[in-house]
Amino acid sequence: MPTRPTTLRALTGAALLPLALVTPAWGSPAAAPAPRAEDPATLCAVAGTLRGDHGQHALVSLCAGSGTPQFAVSAPASCGRAGTRVRYSCRTNGTWSAKRSGKTLAGGPLPGSGDYPGPGTYDITATVRVRSAPAGVDLTGQVRATLTLTAPKAPPTHAITVDRTTLRRNTTTTLVYTVRRDSAEGDGSARFGLIGEAGSGVRIATSDARCVNPLVGKYPAKTRLPYSLDCALTELQPGHPEQVKVRVTVGATCSTVVSKLGYWMPDGQALYTGGMLKGPELTCS
Repeated sequence: MPTRPTTLRALTGAALLPLALVTPAWGSPAAAPAPRAEDPATLCAVAGTLRGDHGQHALVSLCAGSGTPQFAVSAPASCGRAGTRVRYSCRTNGTWSAKRSGKTLAGGPLPGSGDYPGPGTYDITATVRVRSAPAGVDLTGQVRATLTLTAPKAPPTHAITVDRTTLRRNTTTTLVYTVRRDSAEGDGSARFGLIGEAGSGVRIATSDARCVNPLVGKYPAKTRLPYSLDCALTELQPGHPEQVKVRVTVGATCSTVVSKLGYWMPDGQALYTGGMLKGPELTCS
């Protein structure tokens, strides 16, 4: 029977497994065409089996997505008990880390995501808790899988820079953030945000009419977060960056300030075309 593996493959030990094989139920056997390397895809491999003292077991896989700016990792599992062939759905959570050539490139909670580092062979390790009430399963352990991703890293579409990166105690610092859109795709809308550490006393302010300190609390409360700033940018164009000037006041307690940009890359009504970009982190001394 002729088969044709996809361009993404999973390695488990020394075995090389095709992602999917398709055989029609009629006519001559044929395989579906392999997706292009840049197409978004999710790759999974069996990562290990957790076992309990009374026959409980959970078969855990690790999955990673590629072909988008995000490197999404999840740990689906199926659960069962000794003496029965019934397989139950189960819930998984925990933490994960991904290494390439021995270097840790991403990690976080399960399920979760980080920036896609690009093609390569990744060793993904996860500490997971697997639960299933019907199967009586509540197991914790570590699992591991090796995944080879072939999708190229997407070129950056947006960028955030700032004219300085250090804050000082008992000082007000004026900063200029520059936000760029370098891709002709998408539109000029983006949400730019800054946030300091709650309880530190840091204050972030600006006279820019596009920005506000976020409103919190139930209506008609008018409490705003002095340590956070939210800016609506609507005219980002390639070759025409937007600048936002802010003042950050730090008291006796130091605080870092992080920045992010949320943007939309319209492709019909597809939801996965949006993105969240991490910007510079200001340190304090």
